[in-house]
Amino acid sequence: IFPPSSASPKFYLEEVLPDLKKYGIMGLTISGGGCLQSLLSAELIEYQKLRCRVAFHALSFRHEIQELGSRMVQRLQALGQPYLAFHTGLERDALAYHGCAELFQDVHSEIIQHRRASMIEKGNIKGDLHVDSELQRRNGSCPLMPEEIGIFLRALGYGPYTRIYLSGSEIFGGQRVLIPLRAMFNILEDRTTLTTEEERSVVYGPEEPTTPLPPPPPVFVDDEKLRLQAWQNAGPRPRPLPPPPGRQKFAHEMEGWWGWVGESDKEPEPTPADLREQGHKLLWAALDYIVCVESNAFIPGFDRDRNGKPNFASQVMGHRAYESASLRTYRPDRKHLVKLLEENADNIYRPKWAWVVSVRDHLRETLGETGIKNLFHSSKPDSFISHPLPECICEIPKRNRTQINKMAKEDQRQVLYGKEACPIWMQHDSTTPVSSQEPSKDEDYELEETEILDLTPDAEKEPATTDADKQDKEDDQLQDVEEEAELDD
Repeated sequence: IFPPSSASPKFYLEEVLPDLKKYGIMGLTISGGGCLQSLLSAELIEYQKLRCRVAFHALSFRHEIQELGSRMVQRLQALGQPYLAFHTGLERDALAYHGCAELFQDVHSEIIQHRRASMIEKGNIKGDLHVDSELQRRNGSCPLMPEEIGIFLRALGYGPYTRIYLSGSEIFGGQRVLIPLRAMFNILEDRTTLTTEEERSVVYGPEEPTTPLPPPPPVFVDDEKLRLQAWQNAGPRPRPLPPPPGRQKFAHEMEGWWGWVGESDKEPEPTPADLREQGHKLLWAALDYIVCVESNAFIPGFDRDRNGKPNFASQVMGHRAYESASLRTYRPDRKHLVKLLEENADNIYRPKWAWVVSVRDHLRETLGETGIKNLFHSSKPDSFISHPLPECICEIPKRNRTQINKMAKEDQRQVLYGKEACPIWMQHDSTTPVSSQEPSKDEDYELEETEILDLTPDAEKEPATTDADKQDKEDDQLQDVEEEAELDD
């Protein structure tokens, strides 16, 4: 069923509920936010409370998925070292939808364009087939590449032995796009390194083979006389055939997700193995979701809060904000970061200190109240799951609700529900700046410097030096200078 985004509760009671009782399960495709939108009328305050409980408490994964996901988190934290989760966001559908084909090369660009052409044919996209990918990237509509995320993490101070979990059921481009990131960070984990095939098969459940079994080998005849007789009765041997006019294409060259590009202009229908892998991707995403929510730090390569429906990364960011707004969740502004990359394109691996400070200031600013506030004002109407503040956490006094309701349409009002009072900036109009005594840039920078998450292993850290050690070192240097002076005399 495809209910409209403006469907009322009466629609679900009359159209959806009877079929749900009849079949026991239904699939709903909701666009434009739908029942997940943040703005509700004032008489639906009980629905707002119920939505928050369902989204973050009632809905849960299967026992096998939850158990394996918890086991992955325990293995990442086994050495007592925190880990950072990075969601790449390199999905073929997202790249095709936003026109980011030119960020890749060779066959990858062709495959993205094939998918974009299919979307245009189905009416999912109303734009042109060929889009300036560089312009899209500068507008912040394309994902940040893993290499760029690695550069930003190194600028933040994360060392080469930082433990990073790579999230994403699909990483378009394969391991080739991860080569620069692996060169900068030595410990990259994913579901394949943290779990075994047997553990994942428990999550998949019993499955039948999708390909037929090979034919059995011929029966071996042990009697030499019978083998000789069969050889004599085989008849004349055929003469060898002439070589083919063109190069023969072997079966292994046509296998894989890219083999059809050189043979046809249309993508073939998915095989049973492809359909099964698509089902597995949903389970992989569930495991990644558990690991990302429980991570010590999270950074997304692509979230669509400002450009459309929230994706995986946006939902993780919203869940982490619901658990605790103080969790280290980076909310990068891709448009601003791409501009910084272009300013330092010639010295990307040896940047100047001023550039490093600008990257640190931006990313650290997105961690706290400023980052949450910017996303609140820019993408609040999309989905309360990606931004559960304030309706699922805090409460705004009635005297201030009329001001914040200006963000909604004239026929809608925002219901805010929670136990504690909301921050002051949520109690004002989004266009009115909140006056506060913020520290100066230098003081704020020194304060944030002490809040860097130290992910470097203890073995790689330099031992702390005391004042006595510094004095001994200065005495040794002075003694060396005096000895050199005596030798010169």
